[in-house]
Amino acid sequence: MDYDTILFDLDGTLIESAEGIVNAAVFALEKMQIKEIDRKALLKFVGPPLADSFKIFYQMNEADVKQAVIYFREYYEAKGIFENQLYDGISDLLFDLNAAGKQLAIATSKTEQSARIIAHHFKIDTAFKVIAGATRDQKRSTKSEVIAYCLEQMKSKNIVMIGDRKFDMIGAKANHLKSIGVLYGYGNREELKAAHADHIISSVAQLRTYLI
Repeated sequence: MDYDTILFDLDGTLIESAEGIVNAAVFALEKMQIKEIDRKALLKFVGPPLADSFKIFYQMNEADVKQAVIYFREYYEAKGIFENQLYDGISDLLFDLNAAGKQLAIATSKTEQSARIIAHHFKIDTAFKVIAGATRDQKRSTKSEVIAYCLEQMKSKNIVMIGDRKFDMIGAKANHLKSIGVLYGYGNREELKAAHADHIISSVAQLRTYLI
C-alpha cells in the first residue's frame, strides 16, 4: 500500500518488550504490597498507558497510582528498558522503507525519553523523523494524544498507524488515520477487529509485503 508516512507503535510492534515491562510491574506491585502470583496476568501492562493500568487493574486511588508509576519507572529505567528485543526483520524493514522514500515515526505510550533510549540502543533511531511518546507528568498519556502530538511535527496527508493493540486503532481513528493491526505482538484478531482496524497483518514479513 502506498502510504507516504508510517507511524509505528513500539511495544509489540517494533520490539518484543514483555520481559522488561512485566519485571517492572512486579517490582512496583511488590513495593505497593501487592503480590501478583500469575506473571502472565501482567502482560496486560503492555500497551495501555501505565497509570491507567494501575488504576483499572488494581483499583488504586490517584495517590497510589502516582507512587506505583514512580516504582515502575525506578526498575524500568534502570533495567527493564533493555530487557527487550527487536522482532526479526524489523530493522531491515525500517531502513528499506526509508530507502523507498517513506517518512517514519514512533508513536508510543512509553515516555518519550524511554522510547528514544530504546531506539538508539537498537540502532533504529535514525530511521525515524519523529519519536513521540508520553510525558512523565502524564499530561500527554493516551495513544490518541501521542499520535496527535506526533502529527503536529510531520507534514503528510497519506498516513497510517501500525500497532498491536486496540489503543493504537482507537488512537488512529481519533486522529482520522488509517490503521494496521499486527498479530505478532500482544493483541489478537478479535481485539483488533473490535477496534475497527482497517487491515490486519500476521507477520513482519507480511507487513513488509504490504508496505513496500
